Amino acid sequence: MDLIIVGTNRPKNNSARVAQYYQDELRKKGQLWDILSLDSLPDDMIVSDLYGRRSTTFAAIQEAISSAKRFIFMIPEYNGSYPGILKVFMDACAYPASFHHKKAALVGISTGKYGNVRGVDHFTGVCHYMRMHVMPLKIHIAHIQNELNEQGGFIDPLTEKYVQEQLADIERL
Repeated sequence: MDLIIVGTNRPKNNSARVAQYYQDELRKKGQLWDILSLDSLPDDMIVSDLYGRRSTTFAAIQEAISSAKRFIFMIPEYNGSYPGILKVFMDACAYPASFHHKKAALVGISTGKYGNVRGVDHFTGVCHYMRMHVMPLKIHIAHIQNELNEQGGFIDPLTEKYVQEQLADIERL
C-alpha cells in the first residue's frame, strides 16, 4: 500500500491533520493509502536502527516502506528547513530498496507565510539523491493554523484548488 508520511514526531501536529485530509480525499477517489507518522518510530532509533542495525519495531516500518510505490510527504517547517527526524528516518531506511525509482509528492506546511518553500526544496534534493521521481507540483501551505476548519477541510479555496490538482496528479502515477 502507498504511504502518506507525516514528517514530524511532534505531538498534536498540523501535518497529521493535512495527512488525514489527503487520505480521506484519496479514499473518495477509490485509492487506499496508509499514514505513517514519524511519532511511531522507535524512541532509540539512532542507536537501534542506523548503520545496518534493525529493531523489530523498525523492521515492520521498513517492510511498509519497501512495498510502497508512491509516497506523499507532509513536511513541516523546522528552523527554515525540514525536521531532523525526517532526515534520520530517511537515513535509517534501507538503500536503495526503500525509495529508488519510486514516486513522491511533497507538501510543505508552516505557520509562516511561505509554506516551507525552503524545506521542501532541501528535501527535494534528498529525494533526487535517492533517485525518487518527485512530482513537479509541490504544495506549500502557509499559515496552517488558519487553513484548516474544524472538520479538517481547507478554508482557502485557492489552497483547496491546488491540493485537488496535486491529488489528481497522484491518481495518475
